Amino acid sequence: MSQRRITTPTRSIAVTPWLPLRHPGLVSATLALALASGALYWSGRGAVAAEQPMSANARVASAAFPSFADVAERVTPAVVNVSVKAESVSPMALQGHPALPPGADVPESFRRFFEQPGRSMPREATGQGSGFVVDSDGHIVTNHHVIEGAGEVTVVMNDGSSHVARVVGVDPKTDLALLKIDVDLPLVAVELGDSSKARVGDWVLAVGNPFGLGGSVNAGIISARGRDINSGPYDDYLQIDAPINRGNSGGPLFDIGGRVIGVNTAIFSPSGGNVGIGFAIPAETVERVVADLRENGRVERGWLGVQIQPVTEELASGLGLDRATGVLIADLIPGSPAAASDLRTGDVILSAAGQQLTSAKDLSKLVAATKAGTPVTFRVMRDGTARDLTLTIGRMPEEDRIAAMPSEEADTPERPRLGLYLSPLTPELRAERGLDADAVGVFVAQVEADSPADRAGVEAGSLISMVGTESVDTPEQVVAAVREAIEEQRESLILRVEKEGRPLFIAVPFAT
Repeated sequence: MSQRRITTPTRSIAVTPWLPLRHPGLVSATLALALASGALYWSGRGAVAAEQPMSANARVASAAFPSFADVAERVTPAVVNVSVKAESVSPMALQGHPALPPGADVPESFRRFFEQPGRSMPREATGQGSGFVVDSDGHIVTNHHVIEGAGEVTVVMNDGSSHVARVVGVDPKTDLALLKIDVDLPLVAVELGDSSKARVGDWVLAVGNPFGLGGSVNAGIISARGRDINSGPYDDYLQIDAPINRGNSGGPLFDIGGRVIGVNTAIFSPSGGNVGIGFAIPAETVERVVADLRENGRVERGWLGVQIQPVTEELASGLGLDRATGVLIADLIPGSPAAASDLRTGDVILSAAGQQLTSAKDLSKLVAATKAGTPVTFRVMRDGTARDLTLTIGRMPEEDRIAAMPSEEADTPERPRLGLYLSPLTPELRAERGLDADAVGVFVAQVEADSPADRAGVEAGSLISMVGTESVDTPEQVVAAVREAIEEQRESLILRVEKEGRPLFIAVPFAT
Protein backbone atom coordinates (compact mmCIF):
# COMPACT_ATOMS: atom_id res chain seq x y z
CA MET A 1 0.00 0.00 0.00
CA SER A 2 1.55 3.32 -1.05
CA GLN A 3 1.99 6.21 1.31
CA ARG A 4 2.84 9.87 0.97
CA ARG A 5 4.40 12.17 3.53
CA ILE A 6 3.11 15.47 4.87
CA THR A 7 6.02 17.70 5.81
CA THR A 8 5.76 20.29 8.59
CA PRO A 9 8.50 22.68 9.74
CA THR A 10 9.51 20.16 12.44
CA ARG A 11 8.74 16.67 11.21
CA SER A 12 7.18 14.49 8.48
CA ILE A 13 4.31 12.09 8.86
CA ALA A 14 3.46 9.17 6.59
CA VAL A 15 -0.18 9.20 5.44
CA THR A 16 -2.19 6.59 3.52
CA PRO A 17 -4.19 8.56 0.93
CA TRP A 18 -7.11 6.15 0.53
CA LEU A 19 -7.84 5.51 4.22
CA PRO A 20 -11.67 5.52 4.64
CA LEU A 21 -12.75 8.28 7.03
CA ARG A 22 -15.46 6.48 8.94
CA HIS A 23 -14.65 8.50 12.05
CA PRO A 24 -13.31 11.83 10.79
CA GLY A 25 -13.26 13.37 14.26
CA LEU A 26 -11.11 10.56 15.57
CA VAL A 27 -8.82 10.80 12.56
CA SER A 28 -8.44 14.56 13.03
CA ALA A 29 -7.71 14.17 16.73
CA THR A 30 -5.17 11.41 16.08
CA LEU A 31 -3.49 13.40 13.32
CA ALA A 32 -3.34 16.47 15.58
CA LEU A 33 -1.73 14.37 18.28
CA ALA A 34 0.81 13.09 15.79
CA LEU A 35 1.65 16.60 14.66
CA ALA A 36 2.00 17.82 18.25
CA SER A 37 4.10 15.00 19.63
CA GLY A 38 6.15 13.69 16.71
CA ALA A 39 5.78 10.24 18.30
CA LEU A 40 3.23 8.78 15.86
CA TYR A 41 2.94 8.07 12.17
CA TRP A 42 -0.08 7.01 10.13
CA SER A 43 -0.37 3.78 8.19
CA GLY A 44 -3.18 1.72 6.80
CA ARG A 45 -3.51 0.09 10.21
CA GLY A 46 -3.88 3.38 12.04
CA ALA A 47 -1.55 5.26 14.34
CA VAL A 48 1.47 3.37 15.59
CA ALA A 49 4.44 4.42 17.66
CA ALA A 50 7.32 5.97 15.78
CA GLU A 51 10.79 4.80 16.52
CA GLN A 52 12.52 8.13 16.07
CA PRO A 53 12.97 10.32 19.21
CA MET A 54 11.37 13.77 19.60
CA SER A 55 13.25 16.36 17.60
CA ALA A 56 14.94 19.40 19.15
CA ASN A 57 12.32 21.68 17.61
CA ALA A 58 9.55 19.60 19.15
CA ARG A 59 11.17 19.85 22.58
CA VAL A 60 11.39 23.64 22.21
CA ALA A 61 7.71 23.81 21.19
CA SER A 62 6.76 21.67 24.19
CA ALA A 63 8.65 23.99 26.53
CA ALA A 64 6.94 27.01 24.99
CA PHE A 65 3.51 25.69 25.96
CA PRO A 66 3.78 24.74 29.64
CA SER A 67 0.93 23.31 31.67
CA PHE A 68 -1.05 25.79 33.78
CA ALA A 69 -2.24 23.05 36.12
CA ASP A 70 0.03 24.01 39.05
CA VAL A 71 -1.03 27.66 38.92
CA ALA A 72 -4.72 26.77 38.53
CA GLU A 73 -4.57 24.35 41.46
CA ARG A 74 -2.97 26.99 43.66
CA VAL A 75 -5.28 29.93 42.88
CA THR A 76 -8.74 28.44 42.29
CA PRO A 77 -9.51 28.02 46.05
CA ALA A 78 -9.46 31.85 46.30
CA VAL A 79 -11.86 32.38 43.36
CA VAL A 80 -15.52 32.53 44.35
CA ASN A 81 -18.97 32.68 42.84
CA VAL A 82 -20.96 35.84 43.64
CA SER A 83 -24.72 35.34 43.56
CA VAL A 84 -27.16 38.23 43.90
CA LYS A 85 -30.89 38.44 44.43
CA ALA A 86 -32.78 41.49 43.27
CA GLU A 87 -36.19 42.25 41.84
CA SER A 88 -34.56 44.10 38.96
CA VAL A 89 -32.70 41.05 37.59
CA SER A 90 -34.48 39.31 34.71
CA PRO A 91 -35.92 35.92 35.76
CA MET A 92 -34.53 34.46 32.52
CA ALA A 93 -31.02 35.40 33.68
CA LEU A 94 -31.09 32.60 36.27
CA GLN A 95 -27.78 30.88 36.90
CA GLY A 96 -26.04 33.68 35.02
CA HIS A 97 -27.57 32.65 31.67
CA PRO A 98 -28.86 35.05 29.03
CA ALA A 99 -32.59 35.25 28.48
CA LEU A 100 -34.15 33.04 25.83
CA PRO A 101 -36.00 35.02 23.16
CA PRO A 102 -39.62 33.98 22.52
CA GLY A 103 -39.81 31.06 20.10
CA ALA A 104 -36.09 30.46 20.20
CA ASP A 105 -34.96 27.25 18.49
CA VAL A 106 -33.16 25.69 21.46
CA PRO A 107 -32.51 21.95 21.96
CA GLU A 108 -34.85 20.47 24.55
CA SER A 109 -32.02 19.62 26.92
CA PHE A 110 -30.94 23.24 27.02
CA ARG A 111 -34.49 24.47 27.23
CA ARG A 112 -35.04 22.33 30.31
CA PHE A 113 -31.79 23.66 31.74
CA PHE A 114 -32.85 27.25 31.15
CA GLU A 115 -36.54 27.11 31.90
CA GLN A 116 -36.87 24.04 34.14
CA PRO A 117 -40.46 23.17 33.06
CA GLY A 118 -42.84 22.31 35.81
CA ARG A 119 -41.12 24.55 38.34
CA SER A 120 -42.42 27.96 39.26
CA MET A 121 -40.10 30.91 38.85
CA PRO A 122 -38.72 32.34 42.09
CA ARG A 123 -40.09 35.62 43.33
CA GLU A 124 -36.61 37.12 43.38
CA ALA A 125 -34.49 36.73 40.30
CA THR A 126 -30.87 35.62 40.63
CA GLY A 127 -27.79 36.76 38.77
CA GLN A 128 -24.24 35.55 39.10
CA GLY A 129 -20.70 36.72 38.69
CA SER A 130 -17.27 35.97 40.08
CA GLY A 131 -14.86 37.39 42.62
CA PHE A 132 -11.67 36.60 44.47
CA VAL A 133 -10.38 36.70 48.07
CA VAL A 134 -7.75 39.37 48.66
CA ASP A 135 -7.01 38.72 52.34
CA SER A 136 -7.46 35.93 54.85
CA ASP A 137 -10.06 37.98 56.78
CA GLY A 138 -12.67 37.54 54.04
CA HIS A 139 -12.48 40.64 51.84
CA ILE A 140 -13.54 39.83 48.28
CA VAL A 141 -13.18 41.89 45.10
CA THR A 142 -15.75 41.80 42.31
CA ASN A 143 -17.28 44.14 39.72
CA HIS A 144 -19.72 46.85 40.72
CA HIS A 145 -22.07 45.85 37.91
CA VAL A 146 -22.26 42.30 39.34
CA ILE A 147 -23.83 43.48 42.61
CA GLU A 148 -25.52 46.70 41.46
CA GLY A 149 -29.11 46.79 42.70
CA ALA A 150 -28.67 43.61 44.74
CA GLY A 151 -30.91 43.03 47.74
CA GLU A 152 -28.79 40.13 48.97
CA VAL A 153 -25.29 39.00 48.03
CA THR A 154 -24.12 35.43 48.60
CA VAL A 155 -20.57 34.20 48.11
CA VAL A 156 -20.03 30.54 47.27
CA MET A 157 -16.52 29.32 47.97
CA ASN A 158 -14.60 26.81 45.91
CA ASP A 159 -15.38 24.09 48.49
CA GLY A 160 -19.12 24.67 48.04
CA SER A 161 -19.73 26.55 51.31
CA SER A 162 -21.82 29.71 51.04
CA HIS A 163 -21.75 32.93 53.04
CA VAL A 164 -23.95 36.01 53.07
CA ALA A 165 -21.73 38.97 52.18
CA ARG A 166 -22.01 42.62 53.06
CA VAL A 167 -20.96 45.35 50.65
CA VAL A 168 -18.05 47.31 52.11
CA GLY A 169 -18.03 49.85 49.29
CA VAL A 170 -18.38 50.35 45.56
CA ASP A 171 -16.72 52.52 42.92
CA PRO A 172 -18.88 52.80 39.79
CA LYS A 173 -16.24 54.88 37.98
CA THR A 174 -13.88 51.90 37.84
CA ASP A 175 -16.61 49.23 38.10
CA LEU A 176 -15.14 47.72 41.28
CA ALA A 177 -16.76 46.59 44.52
CA LEU A 178 -15.44 45.20 47.81
CA LEU A 179 -17.38 42.58 49.77
CA LYS A 180 -16.77 41.06 53.23
CA ILE A 181 -17.78 37.67 54.59
CA ASP A 182 -17.41 36.49 58.19
CA VAL A 183 -15.30 33.36 58.56
CA ASP A 184 -13.99 31.34 61.50
CA LEU A 185 -10.77 30.23 59.84
CA PRO A 186 -8.35 32.21 57.65
CA LEU A 187 -9.14 32.00 53.94
CA VAL A 188 -6.81 31.28 51.05
CA ALA A 189 -6.12 34.62 49.37
CA VAL A 190 -4.40 35.64 46.16
CA GLU A 191 -1.70 38.25 45.67
CA LEU A 192 -2.10 41.38 43.58
CA GLY A 193 0.69 41.68 41.04
CA ASP A 194 2.04 44.47 38.85
CA SER A 195 0.27 44.64 35.50
CA SER A 196 2.66 47.35 34.29
CA LYS A 197 5.28 44.62 33.84
CA ALA A 198 2.95 42.48 31.74
CA ARG A 199 3.70 42.69 28.03
CA VAL A 200 1.58 42.16 24.96
CA GLY A 201 1.92 38.47 24.13
CA ASP A 202 2.31 37.28 27.74
CA TRP A 203 0.24 34.28 28.85
CA VAL A 204 -2.65 34.95 31.24
CA LEU A 205 -5.34 32.86 32.95
CA ALA A 206 -8.92 34.09 33.39
CA VAL A 207 -10.62 32.28 36.27
CA GLY A 208 -14.30 32.57 37.11
CA ASN A 209 -17.73 31.01 37.10
CA PRO A 210 -19.04 31.29 33.53
CA PHE A 211 -22.71 30.46 32.95
CA GLY A 212 -23.12 29.32 36.55
CA LEU A 213 -21.51 25.96 35.73
CA GLY A 214 -18.81 26.19 38.41
CA GLY A 215 -15.18 27.24 38.52
CA SER A 216 -13.47 27.43 35.15
CA VAL A 217 -9.98 28.35 33.93
CA ASN A 218 -9.35 29.88 30.50
CA ALA A 219 -5.92 30.61 29.06
CA GLY A 220 -4.93 33.27 26.54
CA ILE A 221 -2.55 36.16 26.01
CA ILE A 222 -2.54 39.90 26.54
CA SER A 223 -3.39 41.30 23.12
CA ALA A 224 -3.20 45.06 23.90
CA ARG A 225 -2.73 47.54 26.74
CA GLY A 226 -4.22 50.89 27.71
CA ARG A 227 -7.59 50.33 26.02
CA ASP A 228 -10.24 53.03 26.39
CA ILE A 229 -13.71 51.57 25.77
CA ASN A 230 -15.58 54.70 26.93
CA SER A 231 -17.02 52.95 29.97
CA GLY A 232 -15.74 55.53 32.44
CA PRO A 233 -13.42 58.50 32.96
CA TYR A 234 -10.44 56.36 33.98
CA ASP A 235 -10.47 53.57 31.37
CA ASP A 236 -7.08 51.88 31.08
CA TYR A 237 -7.94 48.26 30.32
CA LEU A 238 -5.79 45.28 29.53
CA GLN A 239 -7.14 43.61 26.40
CA ILE A 240 -6.97 39.81 26.42
CA ASP A 241 -8.01 37.00 24.12
CA ALA A 242 -8.79 34.51 26.90
CA PRO A 243 -12.54 33.75 26.75
CA ILE A 244 -14.62 35.86 29.17
CA ASN A 245 -18.24 34.77 29.24
CA ARG A 246 -21.31 35.61 31.28
CA GLY A 247 -20.50 34.94 34.91
CA ASN A 248 -16.77 35.66 34.50
CA SER A 249 -17.30 39.34 35.41
CA GLY A 250 -15.41 40.18 38.58
CA GLY A 251 -13.11 37.18 38.30
CA PRO A 252 -9.32 37.51 38.49
CA LEU A 253 -6.85 37.56 35.62
CA PHE A 254 -3.59 35.82 36.59
CA ASP A 255 -0.11 35.91 35.15
CA ILE A 256 1.75 32.63 34.83
CA GLY A 257 3.21 33.18 38.30
CA GLY A 258 -0.26 33.09 39.85
CA ARG A 259 -0.45 36.81 40.70
CA VAL A 260 -3.59 38.83 39.95
CA ILE A 261 -2.83 41.41 37.27
CA GLY A 262 -6.42 42.35 36.45
CA VAL A 263 -10.15 41.94 37.04
CA ASN A 264 -12.14 40.54 34.12
CA THR A 265 -14.84 43.10 33.38
CA ALA A 266 -16.09 43.37 29.81
CA ILE A 267 -16.06 41.83 26.36
CA PHE A 268 -16.48 43.19 22.87
CA SER A 269 -19.29 41.15 21.37
CA PRO A 270 -21.35 42.10 18.32
CA SER A 271 -23.32 38.86 18.71
CA GLY A 272 -23.55 38.58 22.50
CA GLY A 273 -21.03 35.74 22.67
CA ASN A 274 -17.31 35.66 23.27
CA VAL A 275 -15.23 36.63 20.21
CA GLY A 276 -11.84 36.69 21.89
CA ILE A 277 -11.69 40.39 22.83
CA GLY A 278 -11.98 40.84 26.58
CA PHE A 279 -11.02 43.65 28.95
CA ALA A 280 -9.60 43.57 32.46
CA ILE A 281 -9.06 46.35 35.01
CA PRO A 282 -5.31 46.62 35.79
CA ALA A 283 -4.13 45.46 39.22
CA GLU A 284 -2.72 48.89 40.10
CA THR A 285 -6.18 50.42 39.81
CA VAL A 286 -7.65 47.55 41.84
CA GLU A 287 -5.08 48.00 44.59
CA ARG A 288 -5.76 51.73 44.99
CA VAL A 289 -9.54 51.39 44.90
CA VAL A 290 -9.65 48.42 47.28
CA ALA A 291 -7.44 50.25 49.80
CA ASP A 292 -9.81 53.24 49.80
CA LEU A 293 -12.93 51.09 49.99
CA ARG A 294 -11.54 49.07 52.88
CA GLU A 295 -10.54 52.18 54.81
CA ASN A 296 -13.33 54.64 53.98
CA GLY A 297 -16.07 52.68 52.22
CA ARG A 298 -15.68 54.97 49.23
CA VAL A 299 -12.97 56.25 46.92
CA GLU A 300 -11.60 59.74 47.50
CA ARG A 301 -10.09 61.26 44.40
CA GLY A 302 -8.09 64.36 43.75
CA TRP A 303 -9.71 67.27 41.92
CA LEU A 304 -8.27 70.07 39.84
CA GLY A 305 -11.44 71.66 38.49
CA VAL A 306 -10.73 72.21 34.80
CA GLN A 307 -12.46 71.47 31.55
CA ILE A 308 -9.90 70.08 29.18
CA GLN A 309 -9.54 68.85 25.62
CA PRO A 310 -6.87 67.10 23.56
CA VAL A 311 -4.31 69.12 21.61
CA THR A 312 -4.80 68.32 17.92
CA GLU A 313 -2.26 69.05 15.19
CA GLU A 314 -4.27 72.13 14.17
CA LEU A 315 -4.43 73.42 17.76
CA ALA A 316 -0.72 72.76 18.25
CA SER A 317 0.12 74.83 15.19
CA GLY A 318 -2.06 77.73 16.29
CA LEU A 319 -0.72 77.64 19.85
CA GLY A 320 2.91 77.69 18.72
CA LEU A 321 3.71 74.12 19.80
CA ASP A 322 6.23 72.02 17.92
CA ARG A 323 3.91 68.99 18.02
CA ALA A 324 0.52 67.89 19.29
CA THR A 325 1.19 67.15 22.95
CA GLY A 326 -0.19 68.05 26.34
CA VAL A 327 -3.69 68.99 27.47
CA LEU A 328 -5.47 72.26 26.65
CA ILE A 329 -7.44 74.01 29.40
CA ALA A 330 -10.78 75.07 27.92
CA ASP A 331 -12.24 76.45 31.15
CA LEU A 332 -11.69 76.77 34.90
CA ILE A 333 -14.56 75.70 37.15
CA PRO A 334 -15.46 78.49 39.63
CA GLY A 335 -14.48 77.67 43.19
CA SER A 336 -12.08 74.93 42.14
CA PRO A 337 -8.39 74.59 43.03
CA ALA A 338 -7.53 75.51 39.43
CA ALA A 339 -9.59 78.70 39.57
CA ALA A 340 -7.71 79.77 42.72
CA SER A 341 -4.32 79.11 41.12
CA ASP A 342 -2.22 80.77 38.44
CA LEU A 343 -3.58 78.49 35.72
CA ARG A 344 -5.39 80.28 32.89
CA THR A 345 -7.81 79.33 30.19
CA GLY A 346 -5.81 78.58 27.06
CA ASP A 347 -2.82 77.12 28.93
CA VAL A 348 -1.43 73.84 27.66
CA ILE A 349 -0.34 71.50 30.46
CA LEU A 350 2.67 69.57 29.17
CA SER A 351 3.44 67.55 32.29
CA ALA A 352 2.26 67.05 35.86
CA ALA A 353 4.43 65.85 38.75
CA GLY A 354 7.15 65.13 36.20
CA GLN A 355 4.94 62.87 34.07
CA GLN A 356 4.52 63.78 30.42
CA LEU A 357 0.91 64.11 29.30
CA THR A 358 0.13 62.62 25.91
CA SER A 359 -3.68 62.58 26.21
CA ALA A 360 -6.41 64.33 28.14
CA LYS A 361 -7.10 61.17 30.13
CA ASP A 362 -3.51 61.14 31.37
CA LEU A 363 -4.27 64.29 33.36
CA SER A 364 -7.61 62.96 34.61
CA LYS A 365 -6.08 59.74 35.93
CA LEU A 366 -3.05 61.44 37.45
CA VAL A 367 -5.07 64.04 39.33
CA ALA A 368 -7.68 61.51 40.46
CA ALA A 369 -4.97 59.25 41.88
CA THR A 370 -3.43 62.15 43.86
CA LYS A 371 -4.56 62.62 47.47
CA ALA A 372 -6.26 65.89 48.35
CA GLY A 373 -3.85 68.40 49.87
CA THR A 374 -0.89 67.25 47.79
CA PRO A 375 1.06 70.01 45.99
CA VAL A 376 1.70 69.19 42.33
CA THR A 377 3.94 71.03 39.88
CA PHE A 378 2.57 71.51 36.37
CA ARG A 379 4.68 72.37 33.33
CA VAL A 380 2.56 74.83 31.35
CA MET A 381 2.97 76.41 27.92
CA ARG A 382 1.53 79.93 27.73
CA ASP A 383 2.09 82.46 24.95
CA GLY A 384 4.92 80.34 23.57
CA THR A 385 6.77 80.21 26.90
CA ALA A 386 7.02 77.20 29.22
CA ARG A 387 6.65 77.83 32.94
CA ASP A 388 6.20 75.78 36.11
CA LEU A 389 3.14 76.30 38.32
CA THR A 390 2.57 74.56 41.64
CA LEU A 391 -0.89 74.17 43.12
CA THR A 392 -2.54 72.01 45.75
CA ILE A 393 -4.92 69.28 44.60
CA GLY A 394 -8.38 69.42 46.15
CA ARG A 395 -10.92 66.71 46.99
CA MET A 396 -13.34 65.83 44.25
CA PRO A 397 -16.91 66.86 45.04
CA GLU A 398 -19.60 64.20 45.10
CA GLU A 399 -20.83 65.20 41.67
CA ASP A 400 -18.68 64.23 38.70
CA ARG A 401 -16.97 67.47 37.68
CA ILE A 402 -13.39 66.55 36.87
CA ALA A 403 -12.00 66.87 33.40
CA ALA A 404 -15.13 67.17 31.29
CA MET A 405 -13.69 66.30 27.92
CA PRO A 406 -15.37 67.43 24.71
CA SER A 407 -15.30 64.54 22.25
CA GLU A 408 -15.62 66.50 19.04
CA GLU A 409 -12.46 66.99 17.04
CA ALA A 410 -12.08 69.57 14.36
CA ASP A 411 -12.45 68.36 10.78
CA THR A 412 -10.78 71.22 9.02
CA PRO A 413 -9.76 71.24 5.37
CA GLU A 414 -8.02 74.35 4.14
CA ARG A 415 -10.25 77.11 2.74
CA PRO A 416 -9.48 80.65 1.50
CA ARG A 417 -11.66 82.38 4.16
CA LEU A 418 -13.06 81.72 7.62
CA GLY A 419 -16.71 82.23 6.67
CA LEU A 420 -17.87 83.91 9.90
CA TYR A 421 -20.48 86.66 10.18
CA LEU A 422 -20.09 88.34 13.56
CA SER A 423 -22.18 90.70 15.64
CA PRO A 424 -21.50 92.59 18.87
CA LEU A 425 -23.24 91.19 21.92
CA THR A 426 -25.80 93.96 22.53
CA PRO A 427 -28.33 93.96 25.41
CA GLU A 428 -31.09 93.34 22.88
CA LEU A 429 -29.25 90.30 21.51
CA ARG A 430 -28.69 88.97 25.01
CA ALA A 431 -32.40 89.20 25.71
CA GLU A 432 -33.37 87.68 22.37
CA ARG A 433 -31.01 84.76 22.76
CA GLY A 434 -31.60 84.25 26.46
CA LEU A 435 -27.96 84.86 27.32
CA ASP A 436 -26.77 85.65 30.82
CA ALA A 437 -26.10 89.27 31.66
CA ASP A 438 -22.44 88.48 32.39
CA ALA A 439 -21.86 86.64 29.11
CA VAL A 440 -18.96 88.12 27.15
CA GLY A 441 -17.69 87.64 23.65
CA VAL A 442 -18.70 88.14 20.03
CA PHE A 443 -21.92 86.64 18.69
CA VAL A 444 -21.70 84.33 15.66
CA ALA A 445 -24.69 85.42 13.58
CA GLN A 446 -24.04 83.10 10.62
CA VAL A 447 -21.50 80.54 9.43
CA GLU A 448 -20.99 80.19 5.71
CA ALA A 449 -21.72 76.67 4.51
CA ASP A 450 -18.67 74.54 3.78
CA SER A 451 -16.34 77.29 4.98
CA PRO A 452 -13.31 76.60 7.19
CA ALA A 453 -15.27 77.72 10.26
CA ASP A 454 -18.19 75.47 9.33
CA ARG A 455 -15.94 72.48 8.75
CA ALA A 456 -14.14 73.18 12.02
CA GLY A 457 -17.40 72.98 13.94
CA VAL A 458 -18.20 76.63 14.68
CA GLU A 459 -21.99 76.98 14.88
CA ALA A 460 -24.30 79.95 14.43
CA GLY A 461 -25.65 81.19 17.76
CA SER A 462 -22.40 80.52 19.63
CA LEU A 463 -20.06 83.04 21.24
CA ILE A 464 -16.39 83.61 20.46
CA SER A 465 -14.87 84.70 23.77
CA MET A 466 -11.17 84.36 22.94
CA VAL A 467 -8.91 84.42 19.90
CA GLY A 468 -5.67 82.68 20.78
CA THR A 469 -5.06 83.61 24.39
CA GLU A 470 -6.68 87.06 24.17
CA SER A 471 -10.25 87.83 25.23
CA VAL A 472 -12.48 89.55 22.66
CA ASP A 473 -15.80 91.37 22.92
CA THR A 474 -16.08 93.15 19.56
CA PRO A 475 -16.00 91.91 15.94
CA GLU A 476 -13.18 94.36 15.25
CA GLN A 477 -10.96 92.58 17.75
CA VAL A 478 -11.57 89.27 15.97
CA VAL A 479 -10.78 90.84 12.56
CA ALA A 480 -7.57 92.34 13.93
CA ALA A 481 -6.53 88.99 15.37
CA VAL A 482 -7.16 87.32 12.01
CA ARG A 483 -5.03 89.87 10.18
CA GLU A 484 -2.23 89.47 12.72
CA ALA A 485 -2.29 85.69 12.34
CA ILE A 486 -2.13 85.97 8.55
CA GLU A 487 0.78 88.41 8.72
CA GLU A 488 2.64 86.02 11.04
CA GLN A 489 1.95 83.22 8.53
CA ARG A 490 0.24 80.99 11.05
CA GLU A 491 -1.48 77.92 9.68
CA SER A 492 -4.63 78.30 11.77
CA LEU A 493 -6.53 80.55 14.12
CA ILE A 494 -7.49 79.37 17.60
CA LEU A 495 -10.99 80.35 18.71
CA ARG A 496 -12.57 79.73 22.11
CA VAL A 497 -16.20 79.07 21.23
CA GLU A 498 -19.04 78.76 23.74
CA LYS A 499 -22.36 77.11 22.94
CA GLU A 500 -25.01 76.55 25.62
CA GLY A 501 -22.45 77.29 28.31
CA ARG A 502 -19.94 74.75 27.00
CA PRO A 503 -16.52 76.16 26.06
CA LEU A 504 -14.32 74.59 23.42
CA PHE A 505 -11.13 75.67 21.67
CA ILE A 506 -11.36 75.18 17.92
CA ALA A 507 -8.58 75.55 15.36
CA VAL A 508 -9.75 77.13 12.07
CA PRO A 509 -7.09 76.79 9.33
CA PHE A 510 -6.08 79.43 6.84
CA ALA A 511 -5.53 78.83 3.15
CA THR A 512 -1.98 78.07 2.08
